[in-house]
Amino acid sequence: MSDIIQVKELTKIYGDNLAVDHISFDVKQGEVFGFLGPNGAGKTTTIRMMVGLTQPQSGTAIIDDHDVLKDSVEVKKTIGLVPETSNLYGELTAFKNLIYQAELYEVSKKERDIRALNLLEEFGLKEHQEKPFQALSRGLKRRLTIAAALVHNPKILFLDEPTTGLDVMSARGLRMLVRDLKKKGITIFLTTHYIPEAENLCDRIAVIVKGRIRVIDTPENIKAQVKETEVLEIGLDHMPEGLKDHFPSIEGVEKILIHENRMRFHTQKVDQITPAVIQILDKRGAKIKTINTLSPTLEDAFVKITGLDLELMRIDKPMKMGPE
Repeated sequence: MSDIIQVKELTKIYGDNLAVDHISFDVKQGEVFGFLGPNGAGKTTTIRMMVGLTQPQSGTAIIDDHDVLKDSVEVKKTIGLVPETSNLYGELTAFKNLIYQAELYEVSKKERDIRALNLLEEFGLKEHQEKPFQALSRGLKRRLTIAAALVHNPKILFLDEPTTGLDVMSARGLRMLVRDLKKKGITIFLTTHYIPEAENLCDRIAVIVKGRIRVIDTPENIKAQVKETEVLEIGLDHMPEGLKDHFPSIEGVEKILIHENRMRFHTQKVDQITPAVIQILDKRGAKIKTINTLSPTLEDAFVKITGLDLELMRIDKPMKMGPE
């Protein structure tokens, strides 16, 4: 597959904050390329530079053979952008929002109605076409925002944190839409701080932290970076306060992760550390419900590569109010 996006040394500075630090990467035509990192890592800023909404301090972005700095008009014809905060209008109906977006993209008058109706059908929005955007559920708003970004048949779709703030079923439906769009040959650039979402949707992932890319590879190759590590996972009936502080002295424990009532111990010596871990849990009055040895996951690889606590990745941005 040929590269449809080439980014070289892209850099953005806000005051004293180096938001994006000389990043370079390519995106292949037809792939789902993920930007994975915590909130504040520089994901949205990167998209804004790539689509011409923000000027970089240095570096270039070539989108479908067009330089975004020199030929932004042509770039905008070939891309669709779904921002984290919707850019649609609350008082307009679903149908009229699509028509208005088609007008902005100079879709011919005879094609506007056809495309709008087809998109409403495709995205499961036909029965809501006469409802004002502001009256739709959050999940339906997200679907309509994606539909609007596709009204001019772009080659590339930029999705910025598409499932943030959605309920489980709406998020699942949106991920199915992404898979369907990939099957149609649309190249998708996706930002997310949900590791399972990146693993399930993306052909390749760039892990970005504090404006710098740490690794770019397939999910399987990234997981392979911790293949020598095993994970001892223990489920407890409750989590005693300060429990984590009692384990660092155990030889062979590389890292400890705690989420709700589960503890995960990264080690290359799982048989050696298990008795010592159980002994400490007994002393602290923690009742073991489950104990398993697991292969490393993408979450485990992410922790090793970045040194970040997974709890940081689970924090959503505060939801902003858009035009709706």
